[in-house]
Amino acid sequence: MRVPASIFRGIDSRFEGIVAENLSDTRVRKAAAKASDYKITDGKGLFVLVRPNGSKLWRMRYRFAGKEKLLSFGPYPEVSLAEAREKRDQARKLVRDGVDPSLEKKRRALSVAQSSGYSVERVSREWFELNKGRWTPVHSNDVIHSLERDVFSHVGSLPIADLDQALLIEVLRKIERRGAIETAKRVRQRLSGVFFYAQSLGIVRDNPAEAVISALKPKPKSRRQAAVTDLSELQELLRKSEGSGAYPVTLLASRLLALTAVRPGVIRGAQWSEFSGFDMEGDEEAPEALWTIPAERMKLALTRKDEGEFDHLVPLAPTAVETIRAVHRLTGRGALTFPSQRHAHKPLSENAIGYLYNRVGWHGRHVPHGWRAAFSTIMNEWAKEHGRADDRAVIDLMLAHLPKEKVEAAYNRAQFMPRRRQLANKWADMLMEGARPAAELLTVARR
Repeated sequence: MRVPASIFRGIDSRFEGIVAENLSDTRVRKAAAKASDYKITDGKGLFVLVRPNGSKLWRMRYRFAGKEKLLSFGPYPEVSLAEAREKRDQARKLVRDGVDPSLEKKRRALSVAQSSGYSVERVSREWFELNKGRWTPVHSNDVIHSLERDVFSHVGSLPIADLDQALLIEVLRKIERRGAIETAKRVRQRLSGVFFYAQSLGIVRDNPAEAVISALKPKPKSRRQAAVTDLSELQELLRKSEGSGAYPVTLLASRLLALTAVRPGVIRGAQWSEFSGFDMEGDEEAPEALWTIPAERMKLALTRKDEGEFDHLVPLAPTAVETIRAVHRLTGRGALTFPSQRHAHKPLSENAIGYLYNRVGWHGRHVPHGWRAAFSTIMNEWAKEHGRADDRAVIDLMLAHLPKEKVEAAYNRAQFMPRRRQLANKWADMLMEGARPAAELLTVARR
């Protein structure tokens, strides 16, 4: 009896018309070895591969997502004909349900992974312990928390050598499905570091986390000024611009702009008298470092520009203090923090930072003002991921999005300062991970 061709639709069109289950145990057992591999077909994609050495291996050919694939069921007679057919039928059902049998087979390996082997969790924790000394406690906690929540809970017990691109994409897609696009990118970046570490130990040969970059969802396009809101791309922008050999004052202005997310005009007009809470020429920690931007220099209604209640307070992260101390060595004798290269009494050109980004290939992708959108997008997503819904209002204050009432503005300015400082430090930790010390920007080779 011939099986209708419709049964095979979606499995493998090349098997249409083949007599179903035409093998017998006797035929398989008596199949003799030949000079090269050959197949004995059973039907519905199942066949026995007979090797020149006499071994016989069960295989199933199927199609999934438009691609032809091969699934192994094990050797005969360890896997009998009946068992092979049962495995084939299970695989066909998975295909009908939209599940790739090969991927499902790898998932099942999770339950039998040896706890003493090089599992994803073990290698990740080793990498974390090796690197956490370079990070602040807040950032370290964020790194390990993201791995525990989004990686270990799904593939933590899997041998790291078995975490391929398909499984990795599945892990990242779960993060994306809850709307955490930027978190997915950060987790991929951290897993890339884990795989680089595993490569150095000789545990794995490839780094699938590097191969899946283009598979991640991009941020939705915005009609506002060009702004990149992907953390790894922002880090790349800083690396390229800071290695361009541009005027050091411009490089340091760009870095402080990125760290504080103030408006570009505020950076250009910054004066040394506005900074407090630290010694410009020292190197000690400055937990209370502050930048007080006068209301007259802020984007405010004219009636507010003379009111001290609307001075904008910017808590400075350690890397921001480091940046300010570096530029002080160049321009500390004048009033302006970032003066023009030609005229010390005039501020840096309003186009200097924008031209810097254009020269390193970022024209139309990210403008100086875009750091505000980047900070808002990334930090609001981070706050959402960590159950900090109240941080949205704090982030707005950090961007100088002030309430209308004077009393409320003054209250918020004092009330939320500790949290603003924590968020400023968190942003700096994420953005500046792996960046060169600010002092090195003073001596970059000019081009």
